[in-house]
Amino acid sequence: MNTSLAAFQEGFIRALYGAPPNDPRAAAVAAQPGFAVYRNTVFKGCIDALHANFPTVLRLVGEDWFRSAAAIYAQTTPPDDARLLFYGSTFPAFLEVFEPARELPYLAGVARLDRLWIEAHAASDEIALSVSEVARLSPGDFMRTVLLPHASARWAWFDAQPVYTIWRANREQTPLPDEFDWHAEGALLLRAGGRVKWRAMGKGGCALLDACAAGAKLEEAFERALDIEADLDLAGLMAELFADGAFGAAVNVPEPR
Repeated sequence: MNTSLAAFQEGFIRALYGAPPNDPRAAAVAAQPGFAVYRNTVFKGCIDALHANFPTVLRLVGEDWFRSAAAIYAQTTPPDDARLLFYGSTFPAFLEVFEPARELPYLAGVARLDRLWIEAHAASDEIALSVSEVARLSPGDFMRTVLLPHASARWAWFDAQPVYTIWRANREQTPLPDEFDWHAEGALLLRAGGRVKWRAMGKGGCALLDACAAGAKLEEAFERALDIEADLDLAGLMAELFADGAFGAAVNVPEPR
């Protein structure tokens, strides 16, 4: 990029976000009355994007609270992608330390699941691995296989709150149970048939998917899952994951000679 143009753009962005522009051309633009209108339009676009990208958070806190929080976030966090569908990657972390959200300790987790929904929705297309494609492997070859998660698969474990139960009820706009256990939960989201699906996922299941994503052979992935959740039904879990289309590819690691 032309260095003169880059200097102007840097100065323009600085002025847009309230810092002194370090380029005289940008300073001249920022001094014009219309610049304030442009700034407000930019921030409104960011707030509207967050409004669209985090519908479950919005439902939990209401319009006024959400737009106030989004305005604070937008003023310190410029978009890093022209596609505003992806704006707000750090919004969950922002909510985690946002003082007005202190009384809603699950809110950052809910925002994280909204974000994972976007990632699953926008992920590249991939044909899901069928169980028949690995059924022909010998037991030894199967345990040496690396199962790579599907391109759209996203999962998370929440140690302290029933984030998935809260997120699901509000995402589906159904009432929360009158009574439910306040315990740790996990979730798996992935796109199938053109739509994003979700389901609960235990801690061992999340650990197994973490291991698979890191390139661990199934033998090691199973060990990690059982270390986390000793009574995990591995056969049942694998059947559910294949039925969901949670894997995208299988890579067999040759046996050492």
